Amino acid sequence: MSLIVVGLNHNTAPVEMRERVAVPASRVVKAIHDLASRNHLAEVVLLSTCNRTEIYVRCTKFHNGVSDVQDFLSDQASLEPDDFAEHLYTYYDDGAVAHLFRVAAGLDSMIVGEGEILGQVREAWMLSEKEGASGPLLDRVFRHAIEAGKRARSETSISRNTLSVSSAAVSLAEQHLGTLDNRSVLILGAGDVAQGMARALAAAGVSDVAVANRTHARAVELAARVGGRSVTLAEVGDVLASVDLLLTATDSTEVHVERQDIEAVMDVRAGRPLVVVDVAVPRDVDPGVGLIAGVALFDMDSLKAFTDASLHERRREVPKVQSILMEELERFQLDRTMRTVVPLITALRERGEEVRNNELARSSSRLAGLSDEERASVEALTKSIVSKLLHDPTQRLKDSAGSARGELLADAVAALFDIEEPGEEPKS
Repeated sequence: MSLIVVGLNHNTAPVEMRERVAVPASRVVKAIHDLASRNHLAEVVLLSTCNRTEIYVRCTKFHNGVSDVQDFLSDQASLEPDDFAEHLYTYYDDGAVAHLFRVAAGLDSMIVGEGEILGQVREAWMLSEKEGASGPLLDRVFRHAIEAGKRARSETSISRNTLSVSSAAVSLAEQHLGTLDNRSVLILGAGDVAQGMARALAAAGVSDVAVANRTHARAVELAARVGGRSVTLAEVGDVLASVDLLLTATDSTEVHVERQDIEAVMDVRAGRPLVVVDVAVPRDVDPGVGLIAGVALFDMDSLKAFTDASLHERRREVPKVQSILMEELERFQLDRTMRTVVPLITALRERGEEVRNNELARSSSRLAGLSDEERASVEALTKSIVSKLLHDPTQRLKDSAGSARGELLADAVAALFDIEEPGEEPKS
């Protein structure tokens, strides 16, 4: 099948490494075309979120395909491959499919069962398809993964009462502050995660919410949606002098809040503490901010530790989800094998008919004196011989479809009869 996924996530890499390889939304299209232009990558889907960067590809050669992806990640991180190899995982063929199914179902998320990842998987696939980088194989794999993710959520309680990254960030801040009642908050960013945080704040009853964003119009829109106020990036320093909480979630490659900025803010806060929750990857806030007296800084790794303590109920649903995903993987394997077996059987019978017709043509002079009835008998006899010879191989291919044995038999038949085994369609 030649499907591989290479990536890293919150389980394998600290936030410092994840932010180096993360691909901002503004650069995803360029990254997709970069990957698709590499020699051994025939189809590409790039999934980059705050907790993972994964590249799914159909490759022409396994090891060369893995090297192409690793080279891309090396360029993205400005690191030598050996500098981050320990953080990477690589899965291929059924292992890659099973991994994507787990991702789509929320089992591989920092917050088990969270719903945002299913939409992110769909959006990643849709964008690659739009850019002409996806193809027949990845289209089938991602379509089936989304179906599996939906089943997991509709047939189990894995997503019941789950936190999203957005709501978890607000909950973490609330736990540290004791309460959000009468608190003032500044949100830096206006994308999906920032919008989720704004909704969580509104649900918690926070009325004093300011929103700042690089594109001010989006800050105005989000602030109006939650009854808050918009501020410009130039006003952020002044606003930080009075708020209790800063939540950041921009889609930027640059640090927006430097240590010296917060040191200046704390000088005018008269000892009032400041809580900062930065869920951006790459981070919006200089990690040195956490060393300033009176400042409590939390990032995605802090959020992981916080959410790990609240997963007991959802983890009880994991075996049920795993059972569903196993069913879906078996269904995918059967579908994939049948797509190969049916054309192979057709090609096998066509090869038999080709040999029969060639032999009759070679014997045409010796058969010239036959009557029509005798010629029909010869035709029927030769067809019967070919059919009987091919019956058992054909039946065994059908019976073993969807199994490892079936794939071995298909490979053997294709090799023995010199048939080009049907595979995935090439990318146009």
